[in-house]
Amino acid sequence: MIVAAAVLICVQTEELPVVFETDFRDRSLAGWTFTDPSAWRIEEEEGRPVLAQFAPSRYEPKVRSPLNRALLPTPPLGDLELEVEVRSTARDYGHRDVCLFLGYQDAEHFYYVHLAKEADDHANSIFLVNGAPRVSIAESRTSGTAWDDGWHRVRVVRTISDGMIRVYFDAMDRPVMTARDSTLRGPGRVGVGTFDDTAQFRRIRVRGRSVEP
Repeated sequence: MIVAAAVLICVQTEELPVVFETDFRDRSLAGWTFTDPSAWRIEEEEGRPVLAQFAPSRYEPKVRSPLNRALLPTPPLGDLELEVEVRSTARDYGHRDVCLFLGYQDAEHFYYVHLAKEADDHANSIFLVNGAPRVSIAESRTSGTAWDDGWHRVRVVRTISDGMIRVYFDAMDRPVMTARDSTLRGPGRVGVGTFDDTAQFRRIRVRGRSVEP
């Protein structure tokens, strides 16, 4: 059953420092880690450079999880805020998706947000990958994400102490998904991508504190 996301406002007592920010104008992907580098490139969109995952990745995960992953050149982070401007470039169907990764420890241990057009047991939720096929851990979520061909702003906030993960889509005062999970208590990298679709990213900003894994 889909539970409507509660009205919550993310309030932090101390603003996290910016550890990474790019609008891709330097066209540099130094330090990025891809499941398949050949599926990614810098493209021009509306007169400005964007990071495009333009093709399916030639990658087979050991456990059922997203195929298209691009990890940012940041150290492992504890508390964090990942904010992106993203555009889905996939065909319009129920599982049209964009994914954001957090707490990424290795290829079989991480959390990810799956923003899909329609919600079900395997779509439009917050997932845990813990050495086994992904499992939905969302406490609240909407019935779907309103993907169209335009650009959207997405923010993910994680706090280690209480295990909270909050996801915001366009409206930054109302989370569209929440989860509370401390299975992977340690820090991890963050990233962007899709499960098996395509997307473009034109601005990314990460706030957080680096923590030794």
